[in-house]
Amino acid sequence: MTAGYPISVGSRRRRTTAFVRGRDSWLRRVDWVLLAATAALIVLGTLLVYSATRQKMIDAGVDPQSYLKKHLLNIGIGIALGVMTALFDYRALRAYAPIVYVGSLLGLVLVLSPLGSTVNGAQAWIQLPAGFSIQPSELAKVALVVSLAMLLAERKDAEREPGNFDIVLALVVAAVPMALIMLQPDLGTTAVMAAIVLGVLAVAGVSTRWMVGLVAAGVVAATVAVRSGFLSTYQVDRLAAFANPQLDPQGFGYNVNQSLITVGSGGLTGQGLFHGSQTNGLFVPEQQTDFVFTVAGEELGFIGSALIVLLVGLVLWRGLRIAARADDMFGRLVAVGIVCWFTFQAFENIGMTLGIMPVTGVPLPLISYGGSSMFANLMAIGLLENVHLRRSLR
Repeated sequence: MTAGYPISVGSRRRRTTAFVRGRDSWLRRVDWVLLAATAALIVLGTLLVYSATRQKMIDAGVDPQSYLKKHLLNIGIGIALGVMTALFDYRALRAYAPIVYVGSLLGLVLVLSPLGSTVNGAQAWIQLPAGFSIQPSELAKVALVVSLAMLLAERKDAEREPGNFDIVLALVVAAVPMALIMLQPDLGTTAVMAAIVLGVLAVAGVSTRWMVGLVAAGVVAATVAVRSGFLSTYQVDRLAAFANPQLDPQGFGYNVNQSLITVGSGGLTGQGLFHGSQTNGLFVPEQQTDFVFTVAGEELGFIGSALIVLLVGLVLWRGLRIAARADDMFGRLVAVGIVCWFTFQAFENIGMTLGIMPVTGVPLPLISYGGSSMFANLMAIGLLENVHLRRSLR
């Protein structure tokens, strides 16, 4: 370029072509392994959701593909949201983090208003036309990740560790949506958010003293909540069923016992997709959402279930790799927050179907039926790709 003259249109076109075809091509920079693992989980989830709902719809005399069609529509919307999230430069997102945060709080407040509807004991949904609904607490996870990353990254960018004031501010920012979600009440989502907070704080450089104190405070708060009657009756019953599955096998222990029977009946290779006797017999409640992993256990067996765990692990590994290679602390904290979110939620969901975790009603990321969950999950994948796309080549 000649000094004093702007770049010509032809020069811009050559640079654009080089970006598309060369070493800096966005096609080369996309994390295809992450996308492939995500796509595989979505395909498997679609098959499992269809298997879990097909017989129920046939028995009800309605379209057996009604859940499948809604699930595919949710996936389509989620992919569009994920693509938009990936294309919007995450570094510019820092300026909009307060707006995203306030918007998420507004949604959580509306849920607790007369606009909210109660399903399975939790007032967590807002009903929309055409039989659709939205669960603001799922989208609040994205807002929390971005907000915490913005607050703590500013301190690291200033080349100093987060101080006591910064940590307290971050905890307050996290406590507000968590308190609103507990009012629904939704213990599972609150626990997921707590995992996000701890992971982001740890990577941001918060001292060990603070981390140990937060964990201890969480244990004390959980104990007080259970013994003081703060939790709903059905939540206490779920914890009791976890401690002793045989306490009330036909009552609040029913879900756990049927889940274990269903998973165990699959053996090594499973009974075959759409041929699960427990699934077709509708013995497991909420099988397309909270207990979707039981369908995999029964119909795909240990091999199919292990494949799902492997694919989830692959998504988590790519997320950690993206965090490690991020150019700035904001991108690193965003990636770490998403990895903590997916790790805890997947462990909790799979664990409750196997009886090693209490039933809390959290979906399996990228697998379970649910529009809000799918939207939030694919936006999170879009954020991971966003950070990956914009890292410097080394």
